[in-house]
Amino acid sequence: MSSVPTDLFPHPIVQAPMAGGVSVPQLAAAVSEAGGLGFLAAGYKTADGMYQEIKQLRGLTGRPFGVNLFLPQPETADPAAVGVYAHQLAGEASWYETELGDPDGGRDDGYDAKLAVLLDNPVPVVSFHFGVPTREVLDSLRRVGTFTLVNATTAEEARAVERAGADAVIAQGVEAGGHQGTHRDVPETDGSGVGLLSLVAQVRESVGIPVIAAGGIMRGSQIAAVLAAGAAAAQLGTAFLATHESGAHALHKQALTNPLYVRTELTRAFSGRPARGLVNRFLREHGPYAPAAYPDVHHLTAPLRKAAAKAGDAQGLALWAGQGHRMARELPAGRLVEVLAAELAAARTALSAGDAR
Repeated sequence: MSSVPTDLFPHPIVQAPMAGGVSVPQLAAAVSEAGGLGFLAAGYKTADGMYQEIKQLRGLTGRPFGVNLFLPQPETADPAAVGVYAHQLAGEASWYETELGDPDGGRDDGYDAKLAVLLDNPVPVVSFHFGVPTREVLDSLRRVGTFTLVNATTAEEARAVERAGADAVIAQGVEAGGHQGTHRDVPETDGSGVGLLSLVAQVRESVGIPVIAAGGIMRGSQIAAVLAAGAAAAQLGTAFLATHESGAHALHKQALTNPLYVRTELTRAFSGRPARGLVNRFLREHGPYAPAAYPDVHHLTAPLRKAAAKAGDAQGLALWAGQGHRMARELPAGRLVEVLAAELAAARTALSAGDAR
């Protein structure tokens, strides 16, 4: 099996692209400067907004970095179900003194325009979420020198990624915070995700391209574990969410280690697609009734989330977090990369000493 190019990032540590304002240029730059691979999240941004962040990031570091894109979503939502959910959320809109968003706010996330920017102004790495891009897209990125990654949550999805011609696959375990990157949104499979170590082993035996492991990783010893299982690198999101450079709301950062939030849960409450977050009031009250309707529900709840943030009410925020959130460390991002690398080295030394005995 080939590996990810070591000249891209000396440490096998990838900062997950977290949409919604978390993965800002300062965070990506700090991670890349420390020897990891920093990422910008283009999701929910315009093509020009993405381009401006790329320009800003290039002014902060000369090291390689990545940009993540969301695949356009098919028309599968039931408008009637979305209407019923909107009626249920009317009380939230009244409480936060705002209007609900327009569920018809667009399904393609400006995908074609963003691709055009990335082909005209190539970046070192591009990753994809919520599906598999066409071979034509992946080949066009390869021709301009871009390394491509595609998310997968099952071995079957990983094989589809390889067939399409991606350079590597991100194996996302069910422990991961934020949206599960399933290729198709099938409500019948909710809650049936595969744990990371099992998934890495399955994907490793199913494809010949490099595997990057993602899901609940918070310590260097866990990175060592997924590398031993066959991954070429580890992708961490929640671990970087709490860092100084992260663009996450202060309430979100504080909630990661707040004993008030005792667990995470996969929910459709905020976006209409399964995503793992800390269980708060909004998730408890609306999660059981949210329809499978992404991005319709995302657009619908956007003003509620914005109003909750303005009001300082964490109970109305989408507090995305992986299962390891209690292990979050409030450090500068570059320092966190250094700590993780040191922990990884110590774990490898311990394993080698054990083998020697």
